[in-house]
Amino acid sequence: MTNYSEFLNKIPLFHDLSPEEIDSIGQLTRVRNYKKNMIVFMEGEPGEALFFVISGKVKISKTTEDGREQILHLLQHGDVFAEVVLIDGGPYPATAEVIETGQIGMILNRDVENLIRSNPDIAVKLLKILSSRLRMAQRQVRDLALKDTYGRLASMLLMLGKEHGADSPEGVRIELPLSRQELANLIGTTRETVTRILGDFKKYKCIELERQAIILIDQGKLKTWL
Repeated sequence: MTNYSEFLNKIPLFHDLSPEEIDSIGQLTRVRNYKKNMIVFMEGEPGEALFFVISGKVKISKTTEDGREQILHLLQHGDVFAEVVLIDGGPYPATAEVIETGQIGMILNRDVENLIRSNPDIAVKLLKILSSRLRMAQRQVRDLALKDTYGRLASMLLMLGKEHGADSPEGVRIELPLSRQELANLIGTTRETVTRILGDFKKYKCIELERQAIILIDQGKLKTWL
């Protein structure tokens, strides 16, 4: 069995563990290579493992009753997902799809449960992750209820800049392999509406658009749309 301790050292969930503990977890870890658009798991499948992103990016989404996709989270290196199945033991509540080629690690639930019993700090970290996801969900519900599409897109761009952006001379550069349709699915609107609003944000010099990137050139001005 391959030991993946070198990867686990880079995952925040395991930062406070000793080298011996990391080594023992590494022996329980399975790492798989995923290409873009490959599915890690589907909504409704039996929940059997905790996952974490070693490299690449992952999209977590649900399918609405009318068949539309609602994107819940965008994950990158170090992010943990499917942690909720440890709590309720149920099926995966959403679908995980790779949107940028990379590696995904997984540890079976029974092994994570044994790990938590011997390392309570990990349980605390998992609770913090769950709390953060709950706050994110509450913000999305609030934005859908209280903000127009300009406000929702502005809020989402600012969040993406904070979580996935990189400073550049032009501003905060967001390089995510997201189509206009996927941006629309993040805020509950149509592709045409997102394209039009991005054009308006560019016209008012809030952002710049490139083929593979969105650059936030004036976040203060973008916040006026909230």
